[in-house]
Amino acid sequence: MRAEHATYACGAALGFLGDLLAADPRRGHPVAAFGRGAAAVEARLWRDHRGRGALHTLLCAGGATAGAALLTRAVRGPAPAASPARTAATAALTAATVWSVLGGTSLGREARAVGEALAAGDLDRARRRLPHLCGRDPQALDGPQMARAVVESVAENTSDAVVGALVWGAVGGVPGLVGFRAVNTLDAMVGHRSPRYRRFGWASARLDDVAGWPGSRLTAALTVLAAPDRRGAVRAWRRDGGAHPSPNAGPVEASFAGALGVRLGGTLAYGGRVEHRPRLNGAGRPVATEDIARAVRLSHRVGVLALTTTVAGRLLAGAVRPALARRKGGAR
Repeated sequence: MRAEHATYACGAALGFLGDLLAADPRRGHPVAAFGRGAAAVEARLWRDHRGRGALHTLLCAGGATAGAALLTRAVRGPAPAASPARTAATAALTAATVWSVLGGTSLGREARAVGEALAAGDLDRARRRLPHLCGRDPQALDGPQMARAVVESVAENTSDAVVGALVWGAVGGVPGLVGFRAVNTLDAMVGHRSPRYRRFGWASARLDDVAGWPGSRLTAALTVLAAPDRRGAVRAWRRDGGAHPSPNAGPVEASFAGALGVRLGGTLAYGGRVEHRPRLNGAGRPVATEDIARAVRLSHRVGVLALTTTVAGRLLAGAVRPALARRKGGAR
């Protein structure tokens, strides 16, 4: 059991390093392939009905998770003994999976691209790049509003694209990594409140809320540890984290706002509709272009802390469980 956890730790660290060095490929990404498959299933199943949406979620997220579990079992081989070759193969599978589900480096790259365009005064280029980060209507935003949108997206995606995946990987290994990314991808595809997906996407959105809960709270906590202003991060998280319409984005965006000393939230145009969201860290200053780079650096520090925390947690669990089992057996 300890060897299994050590193998996961090695694979997770290699996968995290792979994301830092290689980021996401422009073509052929496994998550993009999953998205195409989910869209094909949606084309056959879609009805304006919650039951059809739940079936879509079950087939796509459940199928991806089950496939990952079967692949892991095939690579790992029969218990209890595992050869060095199978151990290496399991670590390699973990590394490849972690690399494929993490998006921290691509997140930072896209955020910086918008920031560079804004710094150069090229609003048209910034508007073309913004959809790579979020679903806001870029034509409705000026420079400061785009900078705010980028910082909010960096904060939320630090949880969705980095920390949440590492949490579920530590809990469930490769199937946990794949399952979380599948659920999160489905939410991005069908979980929004457009007329087409208000009912069909309900199950995906609610499942994503549940799956994202532990990662979002860990992200907020690690943001406090990594923050330039720790007191500000704690204060904004406690005061404003529950004001956001998303139960998971709220704590993360509020802690980022307090950490950076900026004000997030307010009016935005998203998916063909206008939303008026509460202010997060209302006493902070408006977001400036240079805050984008600060948010990316904070996101990176949180990602490194998340890797350290989740791997340490998995290794600790591997060390504690045998001792508890022996104590329970001795008590009999």
